[in-house]
Amino acid sequence: MLNNKRFIVFLVLLAVLTVTLAAQTRPGVSISNQDMTVEQSYLQESVELMIIREQSRPESRDMKMVALEYIGEAIDRGNTSDEIRQALEFLSLEGVVNVTRENGRVVNNFPDVRLRAATYLGRLGTPAAKNTLIKMVAADNEPMVLTEAIKSLGIIGINDNNETVNAISWTVNRFNNLNPDNLLALSAIEAFEKLSEVSGGIRDPNAVQTLIRIAEGSYIRPVQDRAREALSSMRNVPEQY
Repeated sequence: MLNNKRFIVFLVLLAVLTVTLAAQTRPGVSISNQDMTVEQSYLQESVELMIIREQSRPESRDMKMVALEYIGEAIDRGNTSDEIRQALEFLSLEGVVNVTRENGRVVNNFPDVRLRAATYLGRLGTPAAKNTLIKMVAADNEPMVLTEAIKSLGIIGINDNNETVNAISWTVNRFNNLNPDNLLALSAIEAFEKLSEVSGGIRDPNAVQTLIRIAEGSYIRPVQDRAREALSSMRNVPEQY
């Protein structure tokens, strides 16, 4: 019953957005975002955010993927509001932190949804998005999701108090002993390099130790070589004063 109500709400909101857009694009008239009144633009954004919120909540993978499509379009238009970030946080933690069970079975575990949410958090690029990604790497167990979350942390490039570096190092080391993952390790190496470029070098012992473990661990040779290259480049970064 709850899902039916949510679907009805979604249809109503979608109808409102369709009518709004139709009114703004009458035949023979081309209206850009700059030509909209403040009220029209605000209405469109408000309805869109309501649709995203309602589509994110049902236990339907397909509905969540549609919500992510809307989120991607909103980010492309420059919408980096916290409402977008909140929707992404919900989707990025669903099935891991936000768990729904039926007869003891988890029914909302969609790694592909979390992976795409991680991608869009990287594109969002805000400090709050970085914090959400750190929650993801602390909670998730899917290597493909963690790989994308680490990539996005590197893209955002914020490493206050070495929080990001420590989160990446902890994640790689979690898999290093029992189940080394080459793509996960490679994403960590690339993230370390990007963070090093942004901050003028990384001198956190955790990052160095993680790169050494990758270089000497049970990884394929190209990944080991990339770790050695990263160690070398980090040593050659000049000190900043």
